[in-house]
Amino acid sequence: MSSETHDVQHLIALFDGCFADTLNTRLIRGDDEPIYLPADGDLPFHRIVFAHGYYASAMHEISHWCIAGARRRLMVDFGYWYCPDGRDDTTQRQFEQVEIKPQALEWLFCAAAGFPFNVSCDNLNGDSEPDRIAFQRLVHGQVIRYLDQGIPDRAACFIQALHAFYHTPPLTRSQFRSPVAIDAAPTLQNE
Repeated sequence: MSSETHDVQHLIALFDGCFADTLNTRLIRGDDEPIYLPADGDLPFHRIVFAHGYYASAMHEISHWCIAGARRRLMVDFGYWYCPDGRDDTTQRQFEQVEIKPQALEWLFCAAAGFPFNVSCDNLNGDSEPDRIAFQRLVHGQVIRYLDQGIPDRAACFIQALHAFYHTPPLTRSQFRSPVAIDAAPTLQNE
């Protein structure tokens, strides 16, 4: 599929079609950094604001929303810890641990939309050089667990909407290459 096929307006419509009425949550194109904002005195609905109108950013932020439980969805940025780019070794490992499940869901979303997926260690300016291949293996393992044991309900609903819109086949293990099979490639793409 071509990049013009992956219009953020389509993604917004798909997400809002799934969750605006049922969970009072909307996907919002942002101009700056991503953020999750629960309903408040200004707006009566929850907002997933993704960065700079980027399709990949929207997919990533949706994946975090799909992980967050009901209580966390009432907190700004789900009340999660986040340490920005510039992490040391210990902080980078902590960051990667909390990113495994969201990035696994993101990869599933991307496959359902026929959109390229790249894992993100997100530490370009840090003192720590992430082991990208090791992280890819962890994310891949979680993708396989989701496929074998079941995808969370909100994520499964969104995947179904993506399949229907993009006319992609159902997700199977064979669509997700093991990072072991990659020849030290800088990125991991779904096929």
